[in-house]
Amino acid sequence: MRTHEVTLAASPVAPLGAHELLVFLLQIGVLLGTAVLLGRLAQRLGMPSVVGELCAGVVLGPSLLAHLAPGLSGWLLPRQPDQIHLLDAVGQLGVLLLVGITGMHIDLGLVRRKGKAAALVSAGGLVVPFAGGVAIAFALPVTLLAEGGDRTVFALFIGVALCVSAIPVIAKTLLDMGLLHRNIGQLTISASVVDDIVGWLLLSVVSAMATTGVRDGDIVFSVVALAALVAVVWFVGRPLVRRLLRLAARSADREPTVALCTVLIILGAAASHALGMEAILGAFLAGIVIGSSGEMDRERLAPLRVFSIGVLAPLFFATAGLRMDLTALARPAVLGAALLVLLVAVVGKFAGAYAGARAGRLSHWEGLALGAGMNARGVIEVIIAMVGLRLGVLTTEMYTIVVLVAIVTSLMAAPALRFAVRRMPVTEEERERERVLIGSG
Repeated sequence: MRTHEVTLAASPVAPLGAHELLVFLLQIGVLLGTAVLLGRLAQRLGMPSVVGELCAGVVLGPSLLAHLAPGLSGWLLPRQPDQIHLLDAVGQLGVLLLVGITGMHIDLGLVRRKGKAAALVSAGGLVVPFAGGVAIAFALPVTLLAEGGDRTVFALFIGVALCVSAIPVIAKTLLDMGLLHRNIGQLTISASVVDDIVGWLLLSVVSAMATTGVRDGDIVFSVVALAALVAVVWFVGRPLVRRLLRLAARSADREPTVALCTVLIILGAAASHALGMEAILGAFLAGIVIGSSGEMDRERLAPLRVFSIGVLAPLFFATAGLRMDLTALARPAVLGAALLVLLVAVVGKFAGAYAGARAGRLSHWEGLALGAGMNARGVIEVIIAMVGLRLGVLTTEMYTIVVLVAIVTSLMAAPALRFAVRRMPVTEEERERERVLIGSG
């Protein structure tokens, strides 16, 4: 018996089947090709490429292709979990590297100088849309509640969904528009980070209320784990990363530096995920540490930036679009509720961020630009909606409404941001930061 068990344990894992591999390769090729084409089209229309990349998944997913060609859709995008997880893995790698690269370009000096303003903007951008989401959820018809669901939990969940911002979408939008070097771009990212951290903590609390109830120990652990992670990353990780980058720079080739930074971003994501927080947070912190180490060679890291932004990020956004089904909006009651929730989401985020900006002594146009940039919810809100659906807090119709908010706010961000930024003068500090950023690309 023991010999048989040892034999089984030593048996190699079967490789991916020929059909599954073929489908996966075709999925990657079709999704990436469609995302790039629609991304370029979006840019031609004056929108960031991320809009077209999100739409690629919508076009190829249940919203369109599944209705026009169900046979082809079922073959190319089967609903088997193993096949879907392959795409998810590639998409997750893309978003983690994108967020890590964004962290590398954060100007900590500006964040420190504008820390009060960023905190006030983040607070306004959280509190106002959260309160609006809770209020509107209590006013929605009971048909949008899951059977046997608790109205208070439902309302709190909608509040969380409306108060978050999407760092991946905001980062891609700022990169596409060439605004990451601007002070307003740095402030938008900084405020969005705080929004994201608080949003994920709130999500964990509301999810607990929907299942086992809120336990004080879990909340305390999350806060302590977050503080410990930031402290370890800054006081231990930063000196270590500085030495490792200095060692990698001894090579005449770029590969060691690119590989090292990729490993650091992925391990940072793994650390935050292991502590029960979103992996994106760890990737972002790793990027900040790399960028602030004083040893980062932007020219050496140019290949990583190009591949991540040009290939992996479009795949991530296209994959996220595959989970969206917009056909439920054909029902007038659902569409009416969707428009009402969308109005509250947009006005709440704009008003909150603008009020925080003005309280932080920022200008009128800076306040409008921050409201526009942080208004993009993107795939983060889609992920929250998926959690709500899985926990039984959201119905399919309400899930679709939340997804609609994610798409529309992401579409609105770029033109509103462009309108406000045109009226803001470019500083010499921003020009210098732009020269450094261009040199790294």
